Amino acid sequence: MRHLILCTVMWLLGVMAAVAQSVPQVIPALQQWKPAKGKLVLPESGKVIVSSDEEEALKESAEILVQDLKDMFGWDYRVVTGKKEKGAVYLTLGKPDKTLGDEGYRMNIRNEVTIEAPTSKGVFWGTRTLLQMIHNQPEGLMKGQATDFPLYPNRGFMIDVARKFFTMDYLRDYVKILSFYKLNELQVHLNDNGFVEFFGNDWNKTYAAFRLESERYPGLTAKDGSYTKAEFRDFQKMAASYGVNVIPEIDVPAHSLAFTHYNPRLAADNKAYGMDHLDLYKQEVYDFVDSLFDEYLSGEDPVFVGPEVHIGTDEYNQKESEQFRHFTNHYLDFVSKYGKTPRLWGSLNVMKGETPVDLKGKVVSAWNYDWMDVQTCLDAGAKVVNLCDGLLYLVPAAHYYYDFLNYQWLYENWMPEMMRADDPKMTVRHPNFLGAMLAVWNDRVGNGISEQDVHYRTFPGLQVVCEKMWKGDNAGQVPFEQFMALCAATPEAPGVNLLAKVDKQTALVGAEKEVVLSGMEVVTTEVDEIGYPYAVEFELCPDSVPNIDAILFKGPHSEFVSNWQNTGKFAFRRDGYEFVFHAYRLPVGTWTKVRIEGDVKGTSLFVNGQLQERLEGRVGEIYNEKRNRKDRFWYQETLIFPLKQLGDTKMGFKGKVKNLVCIPL
Repeated sequence: MRHLILCTVMWLLGVMAAVAQSVPQVIPALQQWKPAKGKLVLPESGKVIVSSDEEEALKESAEILVQDLKDMFGWDYRVVTGKKEKGAVYLTLGKPDKTLGDEGYRMNIRNEVTIEAPTSKGVFWGTRTLLQMIHNQPEGLMKGQATDFPLYPNRGFMIDVARKFFTMDYLRDYVKILSFYKLNELQVHLNDNGFVEFFGNDWNKTYAAFRLESERYPGLTAKDGSYTKAEFRDFQKMAASYGVNVIPEIDVPAHSLAFTHYNPRLAADNKAYGMDHLDLYKQEVYDFVDSLFDEYLSGEDPVFVGPEVHIGTDEYNQKESEQFRHFTNHYLDFVSKYGKTPRLWGSLNVMKGETPVDLKGKVVSAWNYDWMDVQTCLDAGAKVVNLCDGLLYLVPAAHYYYDFLNYQWLYENWMPEMMRADDPKMTVRHPNFLGAMLAVWNDRVGNGISEQDVHYRTFPGLQVVCEKMWKGDNAGQVPFEQFMALCAATPEAPGVNLLAKVDKQTALVGAEKEVVLSGMEVVTTEVDEIGYPYAVEFELCPDSVPNIDAILFKGPHSEFVSNWQNTGKFAFRRDGYEFVFHAYRLPVGTWTKVRIEGDVKGTSLFVNGQLQERLEGRVGEIYNEKRNRKDRFWYQETLIFPLKQLGDTKMGFKGKVKNLVCIPL
């Protein structure tokens, strides 16, 4: 009987896999596919065609597609105007279509590829699908017609850049990633602070940052990483061209330590609330926050470009509910006067009071079931985006919420309206329910986490939630294991490799070749960096008088150093952190065989085949006065290994290197 059941299960899985393979495999999955006979092999040199009367609307999408074909496949395409041709990609606008809505499209693959949609955004989403199809069907595209559209209009990601700085290059890469998976919102949380207990229980020493240039308040902007007005404006415009709406967030009146550090008079007079609380009764606070928002919302070319701005309003002390509601009303009205739709964190279930707060037409980020759940938001007339903390919050290396999301549960059970695992699935969608966001918070300031470590955690989650928000429930057609295999095989985005994937073992300096470095020169390799899990092996012979703090390897995000502080020790630097292997000192004037292994948990140093040290597991402990307990702090000593260059023109390694090999594990 067991054998019969097992055979039946295996047969059913085989049938489902066969059905899935008769449909082009992309993420998110197509809503509808009508197959036709044959395959289309696109040429490596060709055309993306738009009609002359649609050139203004579609040229930008066509140009992005041409660049993406170059970045992903090395293909040489050009944008031309005219009619469809055999072997070309043709982009065109069609009539309004209730089935397709504002973001849907149809793709017809015959002797050419035609992508047609009522809007230019729909056409652009079709080009994202085409890129994935080409990647996943290297033998040629299945002929047929796709009809594709999202179930939910708002599909996004929120990133806390305040407690951990992310470079503008990273944010631009993330726009491309979100766009490649048809996620259309990026909320950027611009100000916040660490927890006072991790800074000696002293608010004046507690880390806080506001990441945007301010000319009205010189000195307010964080000095360890920020964005100029010009680059943040340009970033939002770039994102819009990729179909992504950037939602900037200035979080007030709590989480506001960056502002009270700048001007301590802005802090609440009631010290029990904490210095990160603005005083809700002082006119000076309203004048400051008004002026700050106005700096980015006013003028002919405002810094905040998109249609929405987030005003924060979460986790203020509950004793001030009435005044908090007054404050919330003020900034809902204030932002609206600039023609922007305000967003706010859902807090009004906890912050109860007599002061009415009109949420009609506003967008509420429903982040916690108790503070304000989805249904309460809808009943209040608000539009709602779900950021359920219990299911969609990532807080790296904090040991609460998720370090990695529960991908299988989300794929097989979650739908965007759900805030708790026991919420029933909605059979009829509310017109004011917009969608959901995955959120990453960097609560543990200074814990050593890297940009790429954060990406390693968020990217698989984005692949899962985009599937649920665009396609919906598809686990019955594509089992979880098959979906995850597709996720692993699908690129992050054209020209983006933040995971630093390397396909195979690669010799970067051959066994018969010695690279001689003088300490003031660079030798480049074919691999920029290698991601988890990996091994990098090399042999080196430092000069008898080696350079101090000498850069041995350098990449886009990190550097690996020899003779750290003239001690002979190896070290690496990235994201403003420095990590040292203290257990070993490299001898000079002789050859030594070194192997570095790295994974998402830590980094290991081997010398001549013997493990010398593993950087992992360092834990700090502090006393939390407020809660009368000890709290822990877990350090991340990880490295995506840099390989783009050996040496450096200013601080380079002096000696010889050979047998450099990178090995994906």
